[in-house]
Amino acid sequence: MLTMEGPLLTVDVGSRRVETEGVDDVLDAYIGGRGVATRLAHDRIPFDADPLGPENRVYFTTGPMQASSMSFTGRTSATAVSPLTDGLLSTNAGGFVSRNLLGTGNAVIELVGASDVPLIVHVREDGVEFEEVPDLAGAEVPAVTEYVEAEHDLGAEHVACIGPAGENEVRFACIMTSETRAFGRGGLGAVLGSKNVKALTFDGDAVPDVDVDAEAATIHREAATSDHIMKRQGTASVTDLANEIGSFPTRYFEDVRYEAFEKINGDRVEEKKYKKGTCSQCAFACKLPTRDEASGVETEGPEFETIMAFGGNCEVDDVVSIMQSNDLCDRLGMDTISCGNAVAAYLKANDAFGDDELIHETVERIAHREGDGDLLAEGIHRFHDELGVEDWTVKGMTFSAHDGRTLNGQGLAFATANRGADHMYATFYAYEYPLVDASEAFEPAGLSAAKAEKLVELENKRALEDCGVVCRFSRGMMTDERFEKLFGADFETLLDVGGRVVELERHFNNRRGFDRADDDLPYDLPDFEAALDAYYDARG
Repeated sequence: MLTMEGPLLTVDVGSRRVETEGVDDVLDAYIGGRGVATRLAHDRIPFDADPLGPENRVYFTTGPMQASSMSFTGRTSATAVSPLTDGLLSTNAGGFVSRNLLGTGNAVIELVGASDVPLIVHVREDGVEFEEVPDLAGAEVPAVTEYVEAEHDLGAEHVACIGPAGENEVRFACIMTSETRAFGRGGLGAVLGSKNVKALTFDGDAVPDVDVDAEAATIHREAATSDHIMKRQGTASVTDLANEIGSFPTRYFEDVRYEAFEKINGDRVEEKKYKKGTCSQCAFACKLPTRDEASGVETEGPEFETIMAFGGNCEVDDVVSIMQSNDLCDRLGMDTISCGNAVAAYLKANDAFGDDELIHETVERIAHREGDGDLLAEGIHRFHDELGVEDWTVKGMTFSAHDGRTLNGQGLAFATANRGADHMYATFYAYEYPLVDASEAFEPAGLSAAKAEKLVELENKRALEDCGVVCRFSRGMMTDERFEKLFGADFETLLDVGGRVVELERHFNNRRGFDRADDDLPYDLPDFEAALDAYYDARG
C-alpha cells in the first residue's frame, strides 16, 4: 500500500526544542494526512487537554499523493483539539504549501507548548529556526506573508499563518496559506494563537519518489479537459440549484430559500472573475480570483458557503458586499461560514438584516474581540442564549449550507460528523441533489437504514481522501478502481483505513465526554432516532 514517507518532527515552541522520530508503523497503517495525524493526536494529546493550553498539539501533514504531479493533490491537512467543538478535528487547505511541506523531508510536523513572544517557526530540510517577531503582533495575513517574502525570500506558498483573529483566540479563527486558502473550520488558528505562533514556513527539496505517473496522467488529463461549470464558477455554481430545492439557509436559518439569490449567484461571481485560479499541480482550476473595479475590492471568491453565510443568512443581495466580507475574513484569518453565521445571529438579535456597514464592522470587531465582537468570537453555541437566538450548531460548530431540513440524509450526516455541522465530512448532500446519477441517488426527504449505511461508507471514503490527501472535487474521476491502482491495495482495505480514522476521532471525543446525545440537530427529522440506530449498527 502506498503511504507517506518520512519522520515525525516535534517542535516545542516553549522550550525551543526539536526532536525527530520514526513513525513508519503509523504511516503503514494510516497512509498519511488526516489518518496519521489522528492516530498521533489520539496517542499523544491528553484526553482532558485544554484546546487553548500548551498541552494541545497541532499536526501538519501531507500524504503520498503530494509527491505526484496529479491534479487534485494541492492540499495539506491540520489536526488538533478544536477550541470551537472541544473535540479532535482535522481540516485541510488547498493552495501551494503542500509541496513545500513535503520538501522539508518530514511526514508530520507536530507543534506543542507555548511561546512567550510571537514566533515564526521556519521548518527547512536542514533543520528548524525560531524567529521572534514581536513587531508582527496584530498583523493581518497579507502583512505576514509580505514580511516573510521580504526577509526570507519565501513566497506566500511557503507560509501558514494566522491573523488578528487567531492571536485573539477567536474560536473559529483559521490558519491561512497562500493568503486566501484556509484551514477553515474548527478554530485551529486560535490554537496557533494560544501557542503564540504567528506563522510557520516550509522549504526544502526532499521529495520522495512515488510511482503513480501513468494513472495520475490520465486523471490530470481529464481534469484539464473537463468542461465542468466549477471551472468557471467554483462552488458558487451550486447557488441556483440549492435555492430551488430549498437547501439555502436564509435570514439566520429562518428560511431555506432566498428570493434575491440571482443577485449573488454563480453568474454574478463569474462576472467579477478576472483570471483563472488553481492549487498546486491541479488542472481543474476551480478557484475564483475576483475583482470589483468600482470599489477596488479584490479577493478569491466568494464560494457557495460564503454566499450562504454572508449573503442569504445575512439577507445581503449585493455580491460585492459578500466579496468584501470574504476579503475581511481572509485578511483577519476567520472561517467565513462560522463568522458569517455568527454575524447573521447578531443581525437577527438586532433586527438588522441586510445592513452591509454593520456586517463589515462586526467582522472587524469579532477578529479584535472589541465590544459585542468579544461575545460573538466565542461562537454561536456559547453566545446564543445571551442574544436570544436559536443554537444553530452541532457539537458547537455552526451549519454550512445544503440544508438538512430538505436534504434529510445530509441532516443525519451533520448530526453524526465528529467535527460537527460540516458538509464536507461526508458530502451526503451530493447524493440527494437531483443531478446525481440515478443509480446512486436518494430521495431528499426521509431517512432509512439504506441512507445510514451509505453515510458510513461516505464518511469512510472522505477520511480515505484526507489520508491521501486528495481533493473532494476529484469525485467522479477518482473511482474505486483508480484508488486501488494509485494506492496499491484493494478498495475495501483502503476504505477500512478511513473507517478506523473516523472511529479514532469518535473514541477521542468519547473520552472527552461526548456521547450519542451530541449526535443531535436543532430541528426534527422523521425517523431520525431509527436512522441513528442504523448508523451505529453499520459502524459496529
